[in-house]
Amino acid sequence: MKLVAISGSLRKHSFNTRLARLMSRLAPDGVTLEALTLHGIPLYDGDLEESAGIPEAVEALRGRIKAADGLILVTPEYNAGMPGVLKNALDWLTRPGEEMKPTFGGRKTAIAGATPGAWGTAFAQAGALINLRQLGCELYPGYLRVSKTGERFDEAGNVDEKLEEQVGKWLEGFVSFVG
Repeated sequence: MKLVAISGSLRKHSFNTRLARLMSRLAPDGVTLEALTLHGIPLYDGDLEESAGIPEAVEALRGRIKAADGLILVTPEYNAGMPGVLKNALDWLTRPGEEMKPTFGGRKTAIAGATPGAWGTAFAQAGALINLRQLGCELYPGYLRVSKTGERFDEAGNVDEKLEEQVGKWLEGFVSFVG
């Protein structure tokens, strides 16, 4: 089974990118999980689409999503919502319009997120559900919400045992869902 986890943060030391990489390391036997970022995707602009077509970074990301059995969006929370770069990527990935269904329609999808705060990106995840339902994703009912990340991740990327256990158990559930 092949899974793709996309971090919705562009920060070099993003907790969400670290979480996606942790998922990759903890993937169950028989599962490959590729941790991706959104670097290189420009702001959506219909004029750019018309004049230059779909950017290469978008096509490459779309190809990885289509080749995967399941998709995990790992979102930070900015002002109680998902970050603009993640929403922007979703907007590009639905262009041209006939690509929305093959990219997202029926795709087994999960939402996860990490934050230094106490709520584990609950608001960002709740807001993302609106977009993902519109895209036709088949949504995993379990959410991975990691809070107090400053205490759970160190600079070298190591995490505490409770977090490894939390992520591993959640991944097992998602893998069963994707099945």
